[in-house]
Amino acid sequence: MRTEQEMMGLILGVAAADERVRAVVMNGSRADPNAPRDIFQDYDIVYYVTDIDSYAEDRSWVDIFGERMIMQMPKSDCCLVYLMQFTDGNRIDLTLVPLFEKQEFSTKDKLAVALMDKDNVLPPLPPPTDEDYWVRPPSRQDYDECCNEFWWVAVYVAKGLCRREILYAKWHLDRIVREMLLQMLEWEASIATDFLVSMGKCRKRLEAHLPEEQWQALLLTYADGSYEGTWNSLFAACDLFRQTAKFVASHFGYEYPGGDDQRVSKHLERLRDLCASSGV
Repeated sequence: MRTEQEMMGLILGVAAADERVRAVVMNGSRADPNAPRDIFQDYDIVYYVTDIDSYAEDRSWVDIFGERMIMQMPKSDCCLVYLMQFTDGNRIDLTLVPLFEKQEFSTKDKLAVALMDKDNVLPPLPPPTDEDYWVRPPSRQDYDECCNEFWWVAVYVAKGLCRREILYAKWHLDRIVREMLLQMLEWEASIATDFLVSMGKCRKRLEAHLPEEQWQALLLTYADGSYEGTWNSLFAACDLFRQTAKFVASHFGYEYPGGDDQRVSKHLERLRDLCASSGV
């Protein structure tokens, strides 16, 4: 696997040798002073170029970056994007931006570090910060909607289990119920940091901000493919959501919807008993 020094040398060397490339900026986790460092971090790179159409005519020019395992080219209105996974394990997400878009594009993301500026055309970039990704405190409406969605969709999960529709049940558990749970956990974890931290993409840093007992309780909400396991995960999610939502409500002075919780919880228990007694 090529080292960080080798990859940066390659990225800047290609830019230096190509007259069409006038500036280079790095975004993403490698520009984030708070992000943990490891060999799996992508290189999120922006080339500001003078003739973007010439790159579109011949995609093979990116072969210079190394042997690729696979590549994607997401569509973009103004840019060319090359997501390149290399056989040695490195990855470059390279975006080509027309030079005349430099003012607007380079200030979109506060996680930005200028690596090259041949003509001193880039606007001044402040020190990189992940503040755009900090968790925002919930408004009363945010909190109420999160609680309502959790308990509303929990009924869908139970209905799917009673019907022996495991895919339906797990979709609602994994995609909606757990998302509301993770949102509530994220709010609770951020209270301790005064909402001055990012939990990372897909909340990958949440574990570091939760007590071990709470983290283990969250893991119990990830079901196997069985009906019994999914029932257990649903009730584990309800228990953890209730505990977490009450804490968040107490901190912000909001009212936890205990009535909704009580009525839905009793309904879930009745459905589980009904399914068990009927052999479903």
